[in-house]
Amino acid sequence: MANVAPMIVYNLFPLLAGPFPAWTPHLRRAAELGFRWLFVNPIQRSGGSRSLYSIADYFAIDPRMVDGTSDAPPLEQAREMLRTARGMGLDAMVDLVVNHCSIDAAIVREHPEWIVWESRGRAANPFAMQNGRKVVWGDLAKIDHAGTRDKDGLHRYFASVVEFLIELGFTGFRCDAAYQVPRSFWSRLIGEVKSRHPGVIFVAETLGCPPDLTRRTASAGFDYIFNSAKWWDMHGHWLMEQYELTREIAPSISFPESHDTARLFEETGGNAAAMRQRYLFTALFSSGVMMPIGFEYGFRKRLHVVNTTPADWEPVHLDLTGFVRQVNGLKAQHQVFREECPTQLLGSPNPNVLVMWKASTTSRDEALLILNKDAEHRQRFAVDDVGKLVQAGAPLVDVTPDAEPLAHIPAPFEYELRPGEGRVMITSRDTSEE
Repeated sequence: MANVAPMIVYNLFPLLAGPFPAWTPHLRRAAELGFRWLFVNPIQRSGGSRSLYSIADYFAIDPRMVDGTSDAPPLEQAREMLRTARGMGLDAMVDLVVNHCSIDAAIVREHPEWIVWESRGRAANPFAMQNGRKVVWGDLAKIDHAGTRDKDGLHRYFASVVEFLIELGFTGFRCDAAYQVPRSFWSRLIGEVKSRHPGVIFVAETLGCPPDLTRRTASAGFDYIFNSAKWWDMHGHWLMEQYELTREIAPSISFPESHDTARLFEETGGNAAAMRQRYLFTALFSSGVMMPIGFEYGFRKRLHVVNTTPADWEPVHLDLTGFVRQVNGLKAQHQVFREECPTQLLGSPNPNVLVMWKASTTSRDEALLILNKDAEHRQRFAVDDVGKLVQAGAPLVDVTPDAEPLAHIPAPFEYELRPGEGRVMITSRDTSEE
């Protein structure tokens, strides 16, 4: 993978942000908080349902992103927004939706050979099982990557979509439901695009599919995948098992919430400690982290791919900007938090305290995260010698963000963690051992 900015991602949800010129303060805030990437949900023109993910025209901009008072054409407005982001140090990625299109998209009429059809002559709709219930998206038509008799034509079409988005200024793609598209399609597309644009990255959205399918999808050449840390209860073993199954194939990106989930501040009943706990863990657990717009202010209203508007912008319920800035700075500064490195959950004398050890394979960094799993109550952590939890010979240094660092780490070590509090310690393997 080419050298790219650390995968510290701010998800700007376009329906909440409004027309392109209104994005500037959000871009500035993202840059000031230490984010290096901007992820934008689809900006192409949607179909009759008005869902962002129901794309009717892959080569046009959705009118909701366009400033109607500007003389600049919609495509130029998009280019200018992306130039502004680059000027602030933000690379930009966008959703690439190739597994379905809007039911009223022109390609459904013009290229029926690219579409999955039901026996009654209707375009087939994608569906998913949610809590044992079949949910059908009637506004979408399934694209027939596996069965079309014109695979080359379909491939060329979406290759031209990627080139169009690169020309606008995007340098990354979050590939929606990547596991639902044949691996051969991704392998060819990614290879061709990278041969022309070596710095472009591809991120596979594989949430909800089993680890073996995630591995197969990721091996098509994706630079990153998303992991499921959002749903981990901090007690089970499955997250680490998934991490180990995929980490050598593709690094992963964690998130405390997303545009597809409820807002964490609402889920936790307005628990500020839980917000800090989850952002710290997701930022330090894996190579990348993604935070959606509004998390930094404790927004409660769930993002919606049809109904959200700029009027849904909320007052500041909780100001986490200083905390997020320091966590992002810690991640950017230390290589051990920017790679999918050997990671273990160590035994803890208190089962309500998580102890995570990480060791970089490309630097001499080692790290410990000692985290209170309990966001409601204090928890005591005590060990004879915290230094024996790492392999390095050098002393541990407390680098906990947004907190007074521990000037001395004694042995024995005892500390009472506040609700949800995490202490972060860094050390370096002794060079003389090498």
